[in-house]
Amino acid sequence: MTNPLLENLALPAFDRIQPEQVLPAVDACLSRYRARVEELVAAATDAPTWDTLMAPLEAEEAALEQAWGPVTHLHSVADSEPLREVYQQALDRITDFSSELGQHRGLFEALKRLRDSAEFESLRADQKAVIEHELRDFELSGVALEEPARTRFREISRELAQLETAFEQAVMDATDAYVRPLKAEELIGIPESERALLAQAAKDHDLDGHALTLQFPVYNAVITYAEDRNLRFEAYQAFGTRASDQGPQAGQFDNGPRIEQIMALRHEAAQLLGYDNPALLSLATKMAPTPDRVLGFLRDIVTRARPGAERELADLAEFGREHGIAELQPWDVPFLSEKLRLARYQLSDEELKPYFPLPRVLAGLFELTESLFGVRARERAGVPVWHGDVRYYELVDADERVVAAFYLDAYARAKKRGGAWMDVCRTRFRHGEGLERPVAYLTCNFAPPVGGKPALLTHDDVTTLFHEFGHGLHHMLTEVEARGVSGISGVEWDAVELPSQFMENFCWTRVGLDRITAHVDTGAQMPEDLYQRLLATRHFHAGLFLVRQLEFGLFDFRLHLEFEPGQGARVLELLEQIRAEVSVLRPPSWHRFPMSFGHVFAGGYAAGYYSYLWAEVLSADAYAAFEAAGILDADTGLRFRREVLAVGGSRPALSSFTAFRGREPEVDALLQSYGLAA
Repeated sequence: MTNPLLENLALPAFDRIQPEQVLPAVDACLSRYRARVEELVAAATDAPTWDTLMAPLEAEEAALEQAWGPVTHLHSVADSEPLREVYQQALDRITDFSSELGQHRGLFEALKRLRDSAEFESLRADQKAVIEHELRDFELSGVALEEPARTRFREISRELAQLETAFEQAVMDATDAYVRPLKAEELIGIPESERALLAQAAKDHDLDGHALTLQFPVYNAVITYAEDRNLRFEAYQAFGTRASDQGPQAGQFDNGPRIEQIMALRHEAAQLLGYDNPALLSLATKMAPTPDRVLGFLRDIVTRARPGAERELADLAEFGREHGIAELQPWDVPFLSEKLRLARYQLSDEELKPYFPLPRVLAGLFELTESLFGVRARERAGVPVWHGDVRYYELVDADERVVAAFYLDAYARAKKRGGAWMDVCRTRFRHGEGLERPVAYLTCNFAPPVGGKPALLTHDDVTTLFHEFGHGLHHMLTEVEARGVSGISGVEWDAVELPSQFMENFCWTRVGLDRITAHVDTGAQMPEDLYQRLLATRHFHAGLFLVRQLEFGLFDFRLHLEFEPGQGARVLELLEQIRAEVSVLRPPSWHRFPMSFGHVFAGGYAAGYYSYLWAEVLSADAYAAFEAAGILDADTGLRFRREVLAVGGSRPALSSFTAFRGREPEVDALLQSYGLAA
């Protein structure tokens, strides 16, 4: 029987992939990759060229991605014990190989010879960028280290990969393990559509009636709508202490010790490479030049955002007192915010959701994409998927040529990681057999359809979908043919959110909403008065949201900047310091948000969470060009596609931005987008 992970297929055979196939496939790929590297290095003693060195290496990278990529994806969206076991073993082997490859001096020297050769000057810009990035990454992988530091660096890389996976699994397990049956009287205030979610949650756990779980749509329904304050407290406590030493699952999945180990290892790795701390190492692949620049950027926004957040909180506390809540607590904030939004703007998610059935939102998103960027999405049936809810779409150009494709996995369910993300299935690059087309995974965790109707999205859900689709467009509309800088590859981490955050803006425009809204029962577009009320809420509690993001960004960056091995991570102590500087409403001392902060401890944002706000400056400023030219101005859209989306990581992000905008970005655009500009 053939192994589908080793077949040269256009798309993964998700209907045939089994856990027992993973290790043989990974071992075969790594064995072939190792042998190929030795062949290439042996042949590169004279004057290596792109075709004799880099092109074969890119082909081996693609083969490994083709085998391993579907496994990592399944681990996130359809987890199981057998898969976890082989995933961890395979991850260890791949991590070891990556460390070995990153320290391969023969390959490093061959690449240097290529960079210093006459051929280098004749290469395309994307090919040159790949070579420069590869040489930098060799340095960051410890290629220059001598023993015993070389071996120690490889050990650290492996341990970190294991710990980061264990961190993510602990959060997933803690989320899935919690279930609390609800009494009828505890449902007061929760709308019918949200109650259906709670009923489905109970059913999923073989319970009658309704239940609270920590799947975000279910948790959010309770924390936002439940009149029962004790129930909201229980939900807040359970969610805020996931995978920690506190709360209802205290110690059961505790990530606290893992964070200590992760931070110690990151610090040791940075010092082995000659950096004082992991924050400095992180900036080696970012736009931001120095830690002072990052901290100054964040603190400048704190200064401008905190007064507004304090006013918003005082306003909310006064509203709470009017509704019998003498002292505002964190578990009251979503509940009172929704009530205040309803009172002030006569607007609730329940009124909005019928206008956002997922099929209409998708159709409108695709119409906008065609208007702006000249590509059309069409669904294709019959493609193997990992769950019955998953859909597959192709992007076609004006000549009906398929330029890219994506899977959409929209709904929350057990054994699926929370949140929303875009990941790579296939990367665009030119190889011996032609041109590989890019394919993306778009994953969300929306409330699934209930009662025979399509899934109804909140406006926040809609912006999430647009955000992830923006990442997808960055990956799918690349025109780069060198794999290492194709799509989002090679883009500085603090610029990679530019297209995703840019796309969110269209969810707030009349022209955008006309395309994505159709009442689930009548088909009517959103009426003007409802649109005006929605628009009025755009900056509602923007200050509170922004100081929360600033708290996350400062915590992450300072944790990596100030870590001292002898003192430990001091996670909670540092968090309290930052909250004193930034926060306007402090969570209780038992709250353990860092223990589920997967972005930083499992998701690639180490000393990089600030990137969301850094990139938001770029995205807000880029969108201002559309506001000036006309929201759906085709020329501006095609210029954005050409100068930002198409070029991937083949040039610095700042160069791409200035090519589009004609100047460098301005931070005031961010403040204006939050309604905080002076």
